Amino acid sequence: MRTQRFDAVVIGAGAAGLFCAAQAGALGLRVLVIDHAKRLAEKIRISGGGRCNFTNRDLDVRQPQHHFVSDNAQFCRSALSRFTPQHFIALLQQHGIAFHEKHKGQLFCDHSAQDVIGMLLQLCKEANVDIWHPCEVESIWRSDRSQAEGESADAPATPAPFYLRTSQGQVQAGALVIATGGLSIPKIGASDFGYRIAKQFELPLIARRPGLVPLTFAPQDWAAFVALAGLALPVEIATGQGKQAMRFKEDLLFTHRGLSGPAILQISNYWKVGAPLQINLLPELDHVLDELLQAKRTSKRLLSNVLAQWLPTRLVDTMVAQRTEWQRPIDQVPDKALAALAEQLQAWQITPSGTEGYAKAEVTLGGVDTRALSSKTMESQQHPGLYFIGEVVDVTGWLGGYNFQWAWASGHACATAMAQRHAGTTS
Repeated sequence: MRTQRFDAVVIGAGAAGLFCAAQAGALGLRVLVIDHAKRLAEKIRISGGGRCNFTNRDLDVRQPQHHFVSDNAQFCRSALSRFTPQHFIALLQQHGIAFHEKHKGQLFCDHSAQDVIGMLLQLCKEANVDIWHPCEVESIWRSDRSQAEGESADAPATPAPFYLRTSQGQVQAGALVIATGGLSIPKIGASDFGYRIAKQFELPLIARRPGLVPLTFAPQDWAAFVALAGLALPVEIATGQGKQAMRFKEDLLFTHRGLSGPAILQISNYWKVGAPLQINLLPELDHVLDELLQAKRTSKRLLSNVLAQWLPTRLVDTMVAQRTEWQRPIDQVPDKALAALAEQLQAWQITPSGTEGYAKAEVTLGGVDTRALSSKTMESQQHPGLYFIGEVVDVTGWLGGYNFQWAWASGHACATAMAQRHAGTTS
């Protein structure tokens, strides 16, 4: 079987993989991208409601770890500070892709996510990157030799090449990049392939779990709220204690099985099984009890009608149904009952039973332990020439374009490092 030779093979044609391949190809490497899917970059295609929230302008390149979750919080700083949102924005502008800011620095394509996919594929084409898909990687191994053919014994040792047996033939490459993503949204092709490669080369893994995911509740605990499905409102949500506490101001969405919306997706990255959530349903009102006591002195309206000036009627009806005292005119409601209601509205404590799982998770928390990688190059500390980028790594961003920015930044760091090594070995 004839073996085709490349400088680098990238497994995974998503955001990180395509961008890394295009950058490496533009820097002079002969690159092959392999993906098992018939349609490339499906996660880009469906992201942001089909308009791809491709980065976030608010990312602080001096402290980017603030917007990311990882067991090794400082790891992402190097790559994110060297390839910033402004760099990717400039690239889109060069390709005439129009975009807009929607909310809190979140940038979306004006037209379609396909614009970003088209740009990445065009960059790969211009850089003479080969793309094999659908193509299955059947096995990966590494030769034992550490000196390239034709090199003198005095020359610096180059990493032994990788070999891949695929459904389209056998391949050899000096560098292997794993950009296979995580476990989220299996219906578009997500798999554990990248984690299996990490295990093959004995890289440690951080436990995986769904991230940016809706939360669910036990049926008996949620029965009173099922009728609220589809209702959305702005809230402040928190979980955790002390230094582990996290808080977000975002929109909350009720579902038949629990809660979703940006507020829940954000907090899900920090929520631990068994821990309660604390939700302020009236984040713009500082002193709800004072407002209720004032209304008691001046009004004879039903308490539910008073609440309806601040909250959706369906939610008000569900809340006041919990206690008979709350179903009276406000001037007949004891102060103690009003205090209990104010506490319910501004510090509603509920404990999820679980999540909607990888089927509805936008990302995967955990992955390849960053302590086994170089933060500058994304290269394995133990296996020169082996790189991990994007979601397969234990770096997970907030909702709002941060995960795409990690894909671009980690891919760029990897491509730059591979090009520098290649230049050193060929000079």
